Amino acid sequence: MKRDKRQETRDKKIAVIAGALRAPFIVVDDLRRQGYEVFIVGIKNFCDPKLKPDMWARMGQAGSVIKELRRRGFRDLTMTGSLGHPNMADIRPDFASIVMLARVIRNQKGYNSMLCAIIGELGRLGFRILAPQVLCPSMTFEKPGVQTRARPGKSDLDDIARGIEVSKVIGKMDIGHSVAVHKQVLAMEAAEGTAKMLDRVKELRAGYKKKGGVLAKMVKPGQDLRLDTTAIGVDTVNAVADAKLSGIVVDAKHCMIIDKDLAIQAANKRGIFIVAK
Repeated sequence: MKRDKRQETRDKKIAVIAGALRAPFIVVDDLRRQGYEVFIVGIKNFCDPKLKPDMWARMGQAGSVIKELRRRGFRDLTMTGSLGHPNMADIRPDFASIVMLARVIRNQKGYNSMLCAIIGELGRLGFRILAPQVLCPSMTFEKPGVQTRARPGKSDLDDIARGIEVSKVIGKMDIGHSVAVHKQVLAMEAAEGTAKMLDRVKELRAGYKKKGGVLAKMVKPGQDLRLDTTAIGVDTVNAVADAKLSGIVVDAKHCMIIDKDLAIQAANKRGIFIVAK
């Protein structure tokens, strides 16, 4: 059966809703290499202007974004880049966003529930939301296993198992993704994010001479990867090393690796292992 040319065109048109940090740059470059026509919506106060968005929008300006995407024939969306844990006070709604925001606020029992409400509303309006990992699988560890020269020892394996367990527990409670473990739990991520959590671990272990322990950063149980995901990069690797942890464990195929080759090089240079599960 012949494929409809109009469907082919739609499949290669995608809007990228861009937040902070490096991920939007890498996703946009990857999509363009794949032949996508990319329309970038930069979130004000988050997106780096160097990305050169096609339009800017504040959080909550769904109406103007939807109108522009429809006008240009974009129905597929992906969202990438950090927004932290958005505060509802940061949202500046336009008229078309009021109904969506009312539903979102009503479902704001946690970050995941808020994102699910947003996905539902966008779907109702005729948009398809795609996970960046699905669109750009090369940005993940596609195969489980050790990804670095350094390999975990027996005690590291015990910390990995404990870290995964605790990460899943706090994820199920919609608290955060990350936990640092060395025989006991050293720190858990909340609204401050992974980087600041690792700063706390660094302070806690300022007098340590030897490395030990792991950062576990796992997908939350039932997490919808279309709007929320885990990510690591060179900065994460260096922060883990500075905190005198021995390595990192993440989900294969789900965790986004920012500048993957550089992250692996940094881990090899600093003697840090990375394991994908």
